[in-house]
Amino acid sequence: MYDPITASHVDHAIRSRRSVRRFLPTPVPKKTVEELLALAARAPSGTNVQPWKVYALAGREKDRLSDAILSKHDTVGMDGREFDYYPTQWAEPWLSRRRRIGFDLYGLLGIGKDDKARMKAQSGRNYLFFDAPVGLIFTMDKSLGRGMFLDYGMFLANIMTAARARGLDTCAQAAFADYHQTIRETLGIPENELVVCGMSLGYADPEAPENRLVTEREPVENFTEFRGF
Repeated sequence: MYDPITASHVDHAIRSRRSVRRFLPTPVPKKTVEELLALAARAPSGTNVQPWKVYALAGREKDRLSDAILSKHDTVGMDGREFDYYPTQWAEPWLSRRRRIGFDLYGLLGIGKDDKARMKAQSGRNYLFFDAPVGLIFTMDKSLGRGMFLDYGMFLANIMTAARARGLDTCAQAAFADYHQTIRETLGIPENELVVCGMSLGYADPEAPENRLVTEREPVENFTEFRGF
């Protein structure tokens, strides 16, 4: 039965979700992280395979991973990604959308388009989990098919929605996949696990300019064909 109050709460959690790029140091209890992951695991998956595996990091363990990745980021660069996330050649309308978020973010931070040093420093903040108290690394067995990425996306969305319902914020970060080997070596992840992405989890810093970024969404009529209604 439709409950408008419940629906409004769910709608608010979805609409208020955003990619937060600076967090407060306020701790998030382990129990809360466990609750989020248990809820997220209700996501559907093909024949109930449940392809997700999570490494939840805090304190020294999170710092240890950040240090290892930043050491590479600041010197030799990326390990290289194990799977294609972005296209090899961009086309419209996706190119414009990609550029827009970059211009908007760097504009809020006062980073000019030719300021490569500050751009790289901002990129490096990904690997600090944007100062969040909890960092999550997600992996999937390499033997599973590409279709399982659909299941994984629903799992990740559940984490982010459940976090918002508790006043928490997140940032899903594909950038961690660029350092899959460093992550694997630092955390002792076996070779058969594919590093899918990372995620920052905590409480947004309300004073941070980068957290004023609000991304646009296309209206429904631009991406939907209604037939037979």
